[in-house]
Amino acid sequence: MAKPHHSRFDCTPGCSVEAAIGLIEGKWKSIILWHLLSGTLRFNEIRRHVKNCTPRMLTNQLREMEADGLIIRTVYAEVPPRVEYSLSDLGRTMEPILRALKEWGDAHIGLYGKPVGYDPREAA
Repeated sequence: MAKPHHSRFDCTPGCSVEAAIGLIEGKWKSIILWHLLSGTLRFNEIRRHVKNCTPRMLTNQLREMEADGLIIRTVYAEVPPRVEYSLSDLGRTMEPILRALKEWGDAHIGLYGKPVGYDPREAA
């Protein structure tokens, strides 16, 4: 079941932060978006990047991001069908946020048992 969409936020001082976090909340969304920064990927290519994510969870996360307008799902009428995912214009606006999160993570990853400069994309 997809997450409930809020048509209005309680516009307290953190309202815009709540809205932004609401779009990328979930264990895998920010990771999927990070990998889509490099270009269009097919479902199994995304699965290889997020190895611990089940296919069902990945499907749910992709559907939510498509419903939120962050990604574009393109289905090609071929046998077997080919489905590709890419960032929408709105999703592309998340790039500076994702890069800032990566920089913060690089600077503080030692606190969580990974060496500084560790990039999970290089380990894949």
